[in-house]
Amino acid sequence: MTAETTAQKESRSMPQGRDLYVILGALMLAMLLAALDQTIVSTALPTIVSDLGGLNHLSWVVTAYLLSSTASTPLWGKLGDQYGRKRLFQTSIVIFLIGSALCGVAQDMTQLIAFRAVQGLGGGGLMVLVVAIVGDVVPVRERGRYQGLFGAVFGVSSVCGPLLGGWFVDNLSWRWVFYINIPIGILTLIVIAAVLHATSVREQHKIDYLGTLLIVGWAVGLVLMTTWGGTEYAWTSPQIIGLGAGSVVLIVVWVFVELRATEPIMPPRLFREGIFSQSSAISFVIGFAMFGAMTFIPIFLQVVHGVSPTMSGVHLLPMMLGLLVASIGSGQLISATGRYKIYPMAGAPIVALAMWLCSNMDETTSTLSMSLRFALLGFGLGLVMQVLVIAVQNAVPYKDLGSATSGVTFFRQIGGSFGVAVFGSVFANQLSSNMESVVRKGQLPAGFDPSAAEGNPKLLDRLPPQVKADVLHVYADSIQTVFLWAVPIALVAVVLTWFLRETPLRATAGAKDYGEGLGGAPTVRSSRHEIERALSVLMRQDAKALELYERLGALAGVNLTAGSMWALCRIAKDGSVPGEELAERAGVPVEHGRPYVDRLINAGFVLRQSGDLVITESGRVAADRLFEARRQGLAEHLDGWSPEEHPELAGLLIRLSRESLGDDADGKAIHAGAASDA
Repeated sequence: MTAETTAQKESRSMPQGRDLYVILGALMLAMLLAALDQTIVSTALPTIVSDLGGLNHLSWVVTAYLLSSTASTPLWGKLGDQYGRKRLFQTSIVIFLIGSALCGVAQDMTQLIAFRAVQGLGGGGLMVLVVAIVGDVVPVRERGRYQGLFGAVFGVSSVCGPLLGGWFVDNLSWRWVFYINIPIGILTLIVIAAVLHATSVREQHKIDYLGTLLIVGWAVGLVLMTTWGGTEYAWTSPQIIGLGAGSVVLIVVWVFVELRATEPIMPPRLFREGIFSQSSAISFVIGFAMFGAMTFIPIFLQVVHGVSPTMSGVHLLPMMLGLLVASIGSGQLISATGRYKIYPMAGAPIVALAMWLCSNMDETTSTLSMSLRFALLGFGLGLVMQVLVIAVQNAVPYKDLGSATSGVTFFRQIGGSFGVAVFGSVFANQLSSNMESVVRKGQLPAGFDPSAAEGNPKLLDRLPPQVKADVLHVYADSIQTVFLWAVPIALVAVVLTWFLRETPLRATAGAKDYGEGLGGAPTVRSSRHEIERALSVLMRQDAKALELYERLGALAGVNLTAGSMWALCRIAKDGSVPGEELAERAGVPVEHGRPYVDRLINAGFVLRQSGDLVITESGRVAADRLFEARRQGLAEHLDGWSPEEHPELAGLLIRLSRESLGDDADGKAIHAGAASDA
């Protein structure tokens, strides 16, 4: 079977109408669940600690999810290509639901952390396979629009996650932060099983299992070292030194394994490209700051300012809105001006300044003042995140495009894991030290255990007013120290942005993926899939269907109306088409469409045989000229990628040129436009 025949059969099996919208709705719910669970627990953490104890380990509730989801996404993507995405997607939903249910019934912090890792394993599959399935069920011309909607889901989750987490804590229980996933996940599972059809196209991969395990090993080792250092064990203890040394050994082994792997998770040659190395380092710092801030700001608000979990989510809205405005706005300005270096150069100092301002917050800081600081932090983060992906995609060759794009988002997620862990370690150390000064004053009631207050902030309400004020100041000072430690980390990003080289934008830079730039999406796509995504976005920016076909006809020397050219392409792709089916595809009555077909018959391009419309040899030649004109137009979108040097890209252009002409959406648009002109 030829690739063209396979593509035609897959096109015919694509869901239409209500089935398509039902599938897309289910996929969006799945994406929302996985994205929400990165941020929804932040406002619930103080209550979780109050119930389960273990303040020293609270950062792992976030870190466990981030690490397992980030490490598993490459595996899910390649396994889906190899064994079928529907089956793997259903498996990831089941794992995610099992993890959610177990998190909901956790009886101590250790159980919750372990179950969050299980949940993250499923969440990684949800995020990467949703985007891949959209490519299976949506025609290429429409794919950019729908994938843009899925990018918007990350924006919604960034805004709504902390707010929803707080609402569940106030009105139900923190356990409902996890239980809510179960009915939605089951609904998604039923819809996918009933409506989504498995595709027959498979891609074989040499999956880098060992590389993935080594990433998990050194990442967990380093995070444990930063979490336990100075709290559970002294920094010079054998345990901490052993974790550090072991992690370094695993990194060395990982590099060796990646050099020998057929399809490495992250090719080491990428680090020889300065822009990739700098962007990855900046991305690490930005993830460090963003996830760390989102974890500890709610603790500051709930403990020091006494706001409810829901209101702590509301207080985070300025930060999320600042991030959205800056990310989307910088993307639009980059498309208009072609310059991008200025945005991370401006954004990184803003992040450092915002962190310093947050380190000055205490129990007397007003709501307006806090909101302005949070908005400034979000704005700085948004200026940087979107640009890093663009910078890398303009620097690497085609063969490394997918790996480089994935690498930048990977380091942002890993940075988030480290940020939460380091912030947690600093907070626990400082809180323990500061609490000792309160104990030495001798003002605590008899039998009051300060360590219990560390694990259960609600106990502070039992203290006398003056003592409570002292303890609140201790908490405020501890969290101030957290943000103060983040300032030099942010300054590292400031310095790195000075040396970030700006290269001319390729045409595909206009096809932004806001999911990559909103801080939640670990991107895992091959180079071909990355280019296909960009082309699907850029194709939507082409002329309207009526104008497009008229322009292609002029370039190809085919003297027909747009409606007749659409019919010619449709018939040429299928070989023969019943007249009634062709009219249905165009969304018109047979009588309305007959004049367009009659022109093809009169030109000798099509024959009418027993109610079927059959392409002739001259008709196929004319259609091929139209397809070639379309291919040349698409090739202009790949300026800078040299498709003539890459057979895979050349084949992609041929396939997309055929898929994008003669599709149902074009037929309906052309006839609607012709009717309005008449």
